Amino acid sequence: MEKEKGKNNNYLSRRSMLKVAGGTAVAAITGLTRGSMAMKDKVLVDSSLKGNINHSVCRWCYSKVSIEELAKHCIRIGIKSIELVDTKEWSTLKKFGLICAMVPTHSISKGLNRKENHGFCLDKIRKSIKLAAEAGFPNVICFSGNREGLPDDEGLKNCSTGIKQVIGLAEKKGVTLCMELLNSKRDHKGYMCDHTEWGVMLCKKVGSNHFKLLYDIYHMQIMEGDIINTIRENIKYIGHFHTGGVPGRNEIDETQELNYPAIMKAIVESGYKGFVAQEFIPKKDPIKSLEQAIRICDV
Repeated sequence: MEKEKGKNNNYLSRRSMLKVAGGTAVAAITGLTRGSMAMKDKVLVDSSLKGNINHSVCRWCYSKVSIEELAKHCIRIGIKSIELVDTKEWSTLKKFGLICAMVPTHSISKGLNRKENHGFCLDKIRKSIKLAAEAGFPNVICFSGNREGLPDDEGLKNCSTGIKQVIGLAEKKGVTLCMELLNSKRDHKGYMCDHTEWGVMLCKKVGSNHFKLLYDIYHMQIMEGDIINTIRENIKYIGHFHTGGVPGRNEIDETQELNYPAIMKAIVESGYKGFVAQEFIPKKDPIKSLEQAIRICDV
């Protein structure tokens, strides 16, 4: 994910546009025979994808493209979700039959690992859970926050204490709260939830199927590597995936080091039924790169 650019930004560069407001339940894309084309809101829909992966894309990577234009391309390509979307754009998602597979909440650096942050973080999380449930969206994001001298075990305890105050609401509303794994080596210096092991320990302490990890493949390649085995061993704790090319967080094509078809095959074989969201910063034509990424990941 993108670096934060200011103290008080809510979700910041990647998240700067995202303030949670109301929404309405929307339907996923369905019903076409493989290889066929059909009309939806005057957009040709290509359903030639295999259907094993629920494809999503992060809005912030395409901030120069209007939400309507992006939605039309998503329908054409076969993408079911545009996530981390400003709620004022949710009506456009509804118009095109798309969902927001991950709803934003609080900022990255000031997170749940410090009790003094619980008040404003939990307020935002509660609001997002309620709005996600009203809209029929499956997931709400949250963050550990930065270490800033705080020991990891203390941060783990504080995160668990905070999450337990809202997880009952998530369970009641049928929404999954996902904490994102980010790298603290290059993009988010000091971020606490920077290893899968720490995130899994937190999942076990919370003890709810409605709290899971957002496994960002880009970030975890930088911190840990061993992506496929880690996914296989911890899939029950993973509620969402993000992509990105390493190094550079650009296209997931032959210019980077990860073998995304093999990774996607492992995800499918694990029985995972959630979303995989493209979160790379395109250096080439953004829509062509997005379409290429979906084809690469469609296993």
